[in-house]
Amino acid sequence: MFSVVERFVSVNGESVRAGELAAFIRFKGCNLSCSYCDTKWANSTTVPFEYYTADQLTSWVKDKRVRNVTLTGGEPLLQDEIDDLIERFGAQGNRVEIETNGSIPLDAYVRMQHRPTLTMDYKLPSSGMESAMRTDNFRLLEKQDAVKFVAGSVDDLNRVREVIGRFGLTERCNVFISPVYGKIEPSEIVEFMTKHGMNDVRLQLQLHKFIWNPSRRGV
Repeated sequence: MFSVVERFVSVNGESVRAGELAAFIRFKGCNLSCSYCDTKWANSTTVPFEYYTADQLTSWVKDKRVRNVTLTGGEPLLQDEIDDLIERFGAQGNRVEIETNGSIPLDAYVRMQHRPTLTMDYKLPSSGMESAMRTDNFRLLEKQDAVKFVAGSVDDLNRVREVIGRFGLTERCNVFISPVYGKIEPSEIVEFMTKHGMNDVRLQLQLHKFIWNPSRRGV
């Protein structure tokens, strides 16, 4: 059984399939507490949720006729038997993306028969959670995967450069920088990227926060 706080169909707001339709399943709970988290409500121990079986979730997605499935949270990889759910979606013909917070080992997921796309956050200093990052995960990422940096300051952006350079991320996978909403202007990130010649790095804005009210859920 999976603890689900919401499920809905919308456009992917970010990462490699931004702008495409996706069926979102948001799971309850997270092991981190980032300063800028925009889904803290989903991490509360008292948040309302429903239990679903793998059969119920795969049937729901099939009925929606949407190929992309985004598993998010919270932290989806904390769910018991999440590997079984991923394999079931893959066997059904869905393309699964895991939005993971960077603190969970990813070895098991790259060895799956129906390997999901991995979008791994790297928590920057302003998040307060950088010490939880597992940089050994970087070696597992491939061209279809992504590392997402959510930056709230120039200090964060300088750290982005250090991490990309140290681990050769742009040669390994997709790399995105997103602003902490309301903390840094996207233009500042573009100027920083230009100043430092940050090729193969993409600025990404969260589409759903421009299409709908930034605080709206279920989109």
